[in-house]
Amino acid sequence: MGTATAVRRPHAEYPELSSAYAAALLAGGGCLRDGPVGRVGLEIEAHCFDLSDLSRRPAWDELTEAVAAVPQLPGGSAITMEPGGAIELSGPPLDGAGAAIAAMQADQAVLRESMRRRGLGLLQVGVDPLRPQARVNPGGRYRAMEAFFAAGGTGAAGAAMMTSTASLQINVDAGPRDGWADRVRLAHALGPTMIAVSASSPMLGGEFTGWQSTRQRIWGQLDTARCGPILGASGVDPASDWARYALKAPVMLVHTPEAEPITEWVPFADWADGRTLLGGRRPTEADLDYHLTTLFPPVRPRRWLEIRYLDALSDDLWPAVVFTLVSLLDDARLSEIAWEATESVATAWDQAARVGLADPRLRASAVRCVQAAAEVAPADVAGSMDRLLRQVTHGRSAADDFADRVVAHGIDSAITGLAHDDRLKGGV
Repeated sequence: MGTATAVRRPHAEYPELSSAYAAALLAGGGCLRDGPVGRVGLEIEAHCFDLSDLSRRPAWDELTEAVAAVPQLPGGSAITMEPGGAIELSGPPLDGAGAAIAAMQADQAVLRESMRRRGLGLLQVGVDPLRPQARVNPGGRYRAMEAFFAAGGTGAAGAAMMTSTASLQINVDAGPRDGWADRVRLAHALGPTMIAVSASSPMLGGEFTGWQSTRQRIWGQLDTARCGPILGASGVDPASDWARYALKAPVMLVHTPEAEPITEWVPFADWADGRTLLGGRRPTEADLDYHLTTLFPPVRPRRWLEIRYLDALSDDLWPAVVFTLVSLLDDARLSEIAWEATESVATAWDQAARVGLADPRLRASAVRCVQAAAEVAPADVAGSMDRLLRQVTHGRSAADDFADRVVAHGIDSAITGLAHDDRLKGGV
C-alpha cells in the first residue's frame, strides 16, 4: 500500500520461470500480507475538462505541464494521468479512514485550485458523461491494451474503460492470516451494495444509458478472466484463488523490450510452462509481476486489498463512502451487520449497476450498512455521513442527482457547475 514507483531492471535480468507451478507459488505466496488491520490508502480519479470548451480533451502535453505546476501536496499524494486524461491522486497508507480522508481532502483542494488557474475543471463521476472515448496518453502499455481488447472483440468496452471511467479506490490491510478468507469474501459480498450506494454515472457520450453505474456496466462487458471476481468455489483460500486466477488469465502484452500486444488468447500458465513462447522466450519473474498489474478484478490482492468497484464521487459524498466501507471491513461488530445485510444481494453485481437503490433488497442492505457506519462516525465525516444516509434512505444515489441536474439545466451546465464546486446539491 503506497505511492512510490520502484526503478525496475530490464525483464531479461530477472530469473526465468521454470513452470506454471513456480509462477503460481510466486503469485499466491506474496499476494496478501499477514498483520493487523487499520491502515487505509485512497485513490481518486477525476475527469479533466477544459472549462471553456467541454467537448475538448486537453492534450497530453497540456496535462503534463498542468500537473508539473501543481504545488507540493500536503497529504503526500502522488499525481498520475490516466489514458483518457483523467487525473488521479494516490494517497499514502495512513492509520485509519479519518486520517486518509483528511489527507486526500487537503490534496484535492490544492490540485483543484491549481487546475482552475489554468482553466481546467475536475469532475468526479464514474464515467465521462459527454466526450467520446479517446486516448491521449501515448504510453506503450495503453497502445498495447487497445490492440488486445480489439483483438478479443471488446474494443469499444476496453476503450471506454481506459479513457472514460473514473473510480474511487480504497486500499485496506489484508489483516491476520487466519481471517483472510472471511475478509476477502466480505469485501466481495459488499460489492453490489456499495456499487448501488456509490453509483454516479448514468450517462456516456452525451446520452443516458439506463444504468445507474455505467462504469460498472463497462467493466462487466470485459472478459471475466481478467475483470471478474477472483473467488473460487469455496473461497477458503484467497491466495490460491488469486494464483489460479492469474495463471488462467490471458497475457495482455509482452515487453520485447517495448510493450507488444498479444492478440491471441494465451493463458499465463501456457507461457510459463513453455507451451507457447511470447516474444520468442519464456516469462521471467518480472513478466509475472507485470501480468498481475494487467488484471482488474473488483477486489485485487496486492499484499493489501484494493477495493476497485466504486464510482468516483463528489467531495461531499466520497468521505462517507470511504468511512462506511472501511468500517464495515475493519470493525468486527459492523462486519457482522454487513454479512447479514448483504446476504440476499451478495452476487447482484449487474442489478446493482443497472437499477441501484431502486431495487428494494439493495436499498435495504444499503440503509442498514450506512446507518451502522453513521452511528460510529467521527465529527469530521458526520456531515458527509448524514447526506449519504439521507440519500440511501430515499433510495437515491449521486446518479439520480446528476441526472436531475442534466434534465433541469442541460449537460454543459451540469458538468461546469460540478467541475467548479464538485457538489451535487439536488435530490433529497
